[in-house]
Amino acid sequence: MLKTALQAKWIAALVFALILATVFVVLSAWQFGESQSEGNPVQDITETPVPLTEIYEPGQSMSIYEADRIVDLSGSFLEDSEVAIAERLHDGVSGYWIVGAFEVADSPEGEVIPMVLGWTDSLDSVDELPDAEELEVRGRLIPPEAPASGDQDLPAGVFSTLSSAELTNTWDARTYSGFVVAFDIEDSQGETLGAAASESPLEEVWVGPQPESSEVNWLNLFYALEWVVFAGFAVYLWYRMVRDDHEKQIEEARLDREWQEQWQREQLALRRQQREQNDDE
Repeated sequence: MLKTALQAKWIAALVFALILATVFVVLSAWQFGESQSEGNPVQDITETPVPLTEIYEPGQSMSIYEADRIVDLSGSFLEDSEVAIAERLHDGVSGYWIVGAFEVADSPEGEVIPMVLGWTDSLDSVDELPDAEELEVRGRLIPPEAPASGDQDLPAGVFSTLSSAELTNTWDARTYSGFVVAFDIEDSQGETLGAAASESPLEEVWVGPQPESSEVNWLNLFYALEWVVFAGFAVYLWYRMVRDDHEKQIEEARLDREWQEQWQREQLALRRQQREQNDDE
């Protein structure tokens, strides 16, 4: 079979098959790369504080370039805007997030953003919102949650999700689409307010950046494996064609040999018959 494979036409076919297989392998590598997408390509900048009004505007949908960013903002809370978000875990205990409408200074039309002040396991021990007119806040900007349909079973002022669209109607104010989990709240005199204050009944809420995850696109992964199969098939097809040609040559040689042996037998029989006729004469 090696002799057949070394024929010029099969060497050329092998070169073509190898080129084709290489193309398939390259396509497989590309599809494999496309099958994995990084969850957050800007995670390395989320921990650098930036002014909220520089990166995010009211009505703007939140992309990965704004989500999870630590932001600084100034303003004040709207009076009597305090609400609670139920079923929030804190050290394994279910309780409530306390949220207020924070009017952002320098916002285009005095928009407010929902702000998480802290966590509590009982709504009976919640302070009023800080009433200072000039507050400086640092916290993490989080995408909004979807409204839930089961809030009618909860007490007034308690919601199951932190949805800006739902709170807009409650507060009767224009809101940013996301919300902020406050880490530090200070007034103009530098006094710490909110959950970080020593006398506050609330416990601080810490929300870290979302872990960078890798999502697998199974369709692209399937295509990557498919191209590998095609690459192997290209070489295998060349092998089968060489083997078939080799077996064909063997079969033709066998038929030629059998035909030659048959012809020789016929010639010998013919000569024997002629000698017998000559002897009879």
